[in-house]
Order: sequence, then C-alpha cells, then structure tokens
Amino acid sequence: MTETNTERRNDSFSESVSHRLKTFQSEQDVYSKGRLSLVIQFTHMAADKEFPLRKEDFQTDSKGQVSGIGGGNLKRILQEHGITRQLTSEGGRTSRGSMGLMMAYVDFLNKWHEEESVNLSEAENFWAEEVRRFFSSRPFILTADTTRTLRANLDDLFEQARKREQQNKGTRYLGAMLQHLVAAKLQAVLPDGAFEIHGASVADSVTDRSGDFVINNTIIHCTTMTGDLLMEKCKRNLTADARPVIITIYDRVHTALTMLEDADLSGRVEVWDIQQFLSSNILEHSLFVEENRNTTLADIINRYNKIIETVENDPSLRIEFNAN
Repeated sequence: MTETNTERRNDSFSESVSHRLKTFQSEQDVYSKGRLSLVIQFTHMAADKEFPLRKEDFQTDSKGQVSGIGGGNLKRILQEHGITRQLTSEGGRTSRGSMGLMMAYVDFLNKWHEEESVNLSEAENFWAEEVRRFFSSRPFILTADTTRTLRANLDDLFEQARKREQQNKGTRYLGAMLQHLVAAKLQAVLPDGAFEIHGASVADSVTDRSGDFVINNTIIHCTTMTGDLLMEKCKRNLTADARPVIITIYDRVHTALTMLEDADLSGRVEVWDIQQFLSSNILEHSLFVEENRNTTLADIINRYNKIIETVENDPSLRIEFNAN
C-alpha cells in the first residue's frame, strides 16, 4: 500500500532499520551529497512499487541514468522532512556511480524484503536524518575579506550560525560560537590558566561558577538572549563585589541595556557586542598593520577550534578560516 506524505513526515526509525541502513551506508560509502540525494529519492519512489523491486523500472530509456530523480524532486522530499537547504541542484542524477549505487540499493532492499517487511517510511526518515547530519557536520566558514571590515566578516559568520539554528530546531550554535570565540580571544591575551573554559551547555550552577568566565573580580557573561535570569546573576555578582560584563551580539545590546535599566543596574554592568570585542582587539594586537590583521584573526580561530575539540562533542561548531 502506498504511504502518505503525512506518514513520511514521521521522523522516527527503529534501531533495526537504523542498523541495516548504516551497514549499507558504510559498505556503499553513502556519505556524499550526491549519493545521499539518490538514496533518499529512490526510497521515496520505491514506496509506490511492489516487491521485489526491478532495476529496469528505475532506469531511463537509454539505461544511462536513474529515472525519476532530480533537483526539484529532491527539494520537495527534503521539505517534507523540514529540510530547507539545497543538498544538490542535480539531485544526484549526474553523480558518478549513481547507476551502480541504485542497483546495489535495489539488491539490498530486495534481500531485506526476503527477511522481513521493509518499512520504507522509516528508511526515508533515516536518510533524511543523514542529510541533516551532512549539513550540520560541515564547519562554519569565516572569510577574512580585507576589503571589508572585520565586523562585516564576523556578521557573515554569525548569520551562518543563525541559519543553521533555524534548520536544526533546538540547537544553539550561535550562543556556543559566541562563548568560545570570547574564550579564544581571552586566551590570546591572558596568561595560561587565567580562567577556566567549559562547554557551552554546562550551566553555571553545575560548576558553582558566577558566570561563563571568572577573571580576578571580573565576571563575563556570554549570551545571545538577555533575560531576567541574567539580571539576577549580575545582581549577585555586584553583591559579591565583582564586576559583571555582558558580551552579546550587536543587535541585542540595546535590549541588554534596557533590561539593566529596568533592573536598576544601569551604569553598573558593562555591555559589549562580540563584533566590537573581537575586531577592536584584533586591530590592536595587529598594531593596526593591515598585513597582520588576518594572522591575528587566524590565531584566534585556531584557538577556538582547539577549544571546540576539547570541551564540545559537536565538531560542526568548528570554523574554517579562509583568508582573502
């Protein structure tokens, strides 16, 4: 019986389905965008076919390409799974080895069918999750275009994080990136061991910290969303004779200042935007020599990536530095 699109949107799959497909994925190296494009489209099409599947039903008349796959079809299928990014415009049609992969997948599905009923809806959900994994495993790109300001280059980087959060609901890429870029910059200017670095998901209360970074009597709070909880933290910092500093993104500075005023903390808490915090320090430590700018920035990104490797378990938070 043909499954409905509503059924296909169910993003769950069993461990047995996952095990079978992971084995096939490993054996056939289905990790690139072209090969992922083919298998998810084929799985979608196979739901309308009777088992055992016939390879000739999925070949063009010339036998040179897999029929029924293409960029438009792929886009529609991914959208059913809430994926809005374009995996590939060709949809796997022109990928090298597509015909061989299709035939191997038919053999795999037919063998699976001989052993038990094949749940193609779950299989499609599995491949959709692998597409999400493909997107999320790619590093962010910081293009250091010297014809533009450091702020503009950083804004492009942060926009990538925002978009990835929109495409992967429940994630916190921008907040983690902000926190670890601050750590990398502090590392570059302070002695070793001057402060502790924790994962972005580690709450202050778990480690008895009074903020994200404690440096002498200065408490640094990194956030993309200021709220009442942060105001309470700042009050506690001040009560303990510490100096709180809020570092946020540029378009949240006004919100932070307004909340501080409402909390009767105006003039007592520093508020910096991350773009200014990084760019001013980079220029200063480059001695305002343009040729040194990217070298200083590259050092911060290298430190950032080492922090990600040490305290985070998500390698997709890494930043690839492209000097221009």
